[in-house]
Amino acid sequence: MRSTSTATLTVVQEGSQTRLKCAGAWTLPHLSEVAGVLELFSPASAIIWDIRDVSEVDSAGIALWQMYYRSYERQGFSSTLIGADENQTKLYRLLYPHNLDDSPFPEAPSWLYRLGREMHLYQKGIGTFLAFLGEAFVVLFHTLRHPSRLRWHSIGAHILATGAQALPIIALSAFLIGVVIAYQSIVQLQKFGADIFIVDTIGISLTRELAPLITAIVVAGRSGSAFTAQIGAMKMTQEIDAMKTMGFNPFTFLVWPRVIALMIVMPLLIFFADMVGIFGGMVIANTQSHISFTEFIHRLQNALALKHYVIGIVKGPFFAFLIAMASLYRGFQVSMNTESIGHYTTKSVVNAIFLVIACDALFSVLLTELKL
Repeated sequence: MRSTSTATLTVVQEGSQTRLKCAGAWTLPHLSEVAGVLELFSPASAIIWDIRDVSEVDSAGIALWQMYYRSYERQGFSSTLIGADENQTKLYRLLYPHNLDDSPFPEAPSWLYRLGREMHLYQKGIGTFLAFLGEAFVVLFHTLRHPSRLRWHSIGAHILATGAQALPIIALSAFLIGVVIAYQSIVQLQKFGADIFIVDTIGISLTRELAPLITAIVVAGRSGSAFTAQIGAMKMTQEIDAMKTMGFNPFTFLVWPRVIALMIVMPLLIFFADMVGIFGGMVIANTQSHISFTEFIHRLQNALALKHYVIGIVKGPFFAFLIAMASLYRGFQVSMNTESIGHYTTKSVVNAIFLVIACDALFSVLLTELKL
């Protein structure tokens, strides 16, 4: 739908019907011109109100439609309204609740229609995201042939922002997860006098599953949302359009430096979360079951196989890629208004967390089939 700064009305004669094509912002500050056109217009045949190109409407715009719609009907000319969207229909029903039986606006769509529309938009969104990934990989292929085009300084800056500066919140989250696992496990294991197995539970569950997953969720909420907001702000200020005008590819200068930086730091953050989470479990094991630090470490060396640690680390780059791509894709979808930044930032975090959990589930199925 196109958006203009003023309201317009175009009269088009179509055989035995007259089409009134409405466009632009039908709001109070912009209605003076179209009100003058409607006042001078004298219908001679059936009228079709075409409002599909109306970008914005308020109560004044709805009142103007209502007044002339009823006026033409009283003169004996049938009127039909087409192109109304859901917001316009809701506003009309709010302003004229007593005229719903002969409302020019269509009835609110059924739940089945809304479900179908949402599924269509979801399918369309998947196709758009895949197109975004395809373009990104094409640019990466050309960039790898000319590595000098890659902004290594930008990659370093993003490593600092997404990695080093994220350590405090990662440490706090991992420590608390280690504490929770230790407390919940000790309560059950003490019933059987098997307190020492708390070491096995903490070591394997943290390094293999929980530390990578919690780290990815924190990074999605912290760095992923920042990526979306940064790209969205650049779209609003037309910096991306300026880059394209000057011949700079946004994927080379904005997308891949962030993706590469996050893929580098994610395994390091997971390793850090492993250490802090195990330390949190070690503290609780010592205070609740009197397992000394030395005994805990000795048991951990025997219980924690290298494969569990490696599996957790290997998940890092995959999680990082999904988080970065989902966040950047949503950033490029931001439109020219401030509300869309918040809207797409929220979507990016939700999408990134969903993709991380889905990827982790696929890893679990695959590794189980491989007996790892």
